[in-house]
Amino acid sequence: MNARTRRRWHGYWAAAATLTGLAAIAGCGTAASGSAAPPVPAGTAPLATSMTTTGGATWAIVAMGGSAAAENRFWELFTRPAGGPSGGQWKLVTPPGVADNGGLVAAGGPASVTVAFRPSQGLTFSPLAVTSDAGKTWDTGLLDAPVASVPDALAVGDGTTLALLGDGAVEQGAVNQGGGAGANWTRLAAPGVIASSAAGRRCQVTGLTAVAYTPSGTPLAAASCARPGVVGIFARSAGAWAAAGPAATGGLGGHPVAVVRLTGTATGDVALLRAGTGSAASLLAAWTSDGAHWTTSSPIAAGAGQVTASGTGPGGAAWVLLADGRAYAISGPGATWRRLPAPPPGTATLAAGPGSAFEALTAAGTTLTVYRLSSAGSWDKLQTIAVPIQYGSSS
Repeated sequence: MNARTRRRWHGYWAAAATLTGLAAIAGCGTAASGSAAPPVPAGTAPLATSMTTTGGATWAIVAMGGSAAAENRFWELFTRPAGGPSGGQWKLVTPPGVADNGGLVAAGGPASVTVAFRPSQGLTFSPLAVTSDAGKTWDTGLLDAPVASVPDALAVGDGTTLALLGDGAVEQGAVNQGGGAGANWTRLAAPGVIASSAAGRRCQVTGLTAVAYTPSGTPLAAASCARPGVVGIFARSAGAWAAAGPAATGGLGGHPVAVVRLTGTATGDVALLRAGTGSAASLLAAWTSDGAHWTTSSPIAAGAGQVTASGTGPGGAAWVLLADGRAYAISGPGATWRRLPAPPPGTATLAAGPGSAFEALTAAGTTLTVYRLSSAGSWDKLQTIAVPIQYGSSS
């Protein structure tokens, strides 16, 4: 853990112990939805990402430090405030008090951002942190189980938080009176329930990949499907899960489809879809402003290139970074993908904005360097941040 974490580690445990007891009591009164079914766990996906929240602030999650095997990799959270044409400066705002070697998952709500810690260092649950002042202060919360290792394992609605757990369960919690997340968790789907629903059987769910809310507040869950031509997005209504994704036409037809991302934004939900496998795989974006009607982009050829980072921006923008160094961005519904100039070496994640610009965040040891893509197509160095990481503090 870094120096900031170690100083506040013991102080966190008192709150965590109390919250664990409360969560356990709340869980005892929760009945699982649906009948028993073979568990279908959540999938895994790269956690490096960025998003733009209501009000225009941008948030990015980056892995920094050294070897993950030696427990010297630490996940950090950065934010850039909304600004004019030149944008603002990035700041380190990682919530203190918890080891973050396992990864961070974040979701933005109407007035706050919630961060979940993937378990590490012997933890068997996921601590939560909530900020409503751009990371200056944090309230604590708790998921009494590991949150899934996918970037959209959390979603924040109007007074509630949706969580996808590592075993494939979906839970919803109310915001507590102190402003934090993680009170009165209710199980919306036990492991395997979505896969065993009529819509899930049609999809042939191989793993859950995301949760989100529609603009009206309906819970959504996303999945990868083994059956060709089915997009695995499901909406919960009247206690049941029903198909709610786009029709598998155009670049989606005839291929197995995996929902790589499903993210709520200020203008609706944005999905990143992978159609096909191996060298024939392609990526598409899809948007909905009401949770029922979707607009789907034309595909881009991903081939064997694995997604290493992805994210969203203002106005429904989306971007993707592939392992072979290719980067693509799309500005919103009705737009087409554009290939960005090759990002700088060591780019961990991209960030949309300010304006129509893009920035690349590169990580090297304890140094984060930010580059902005110029109108001439060059990545110009913009900012450097020294991150206080204490190697060996996790062992």
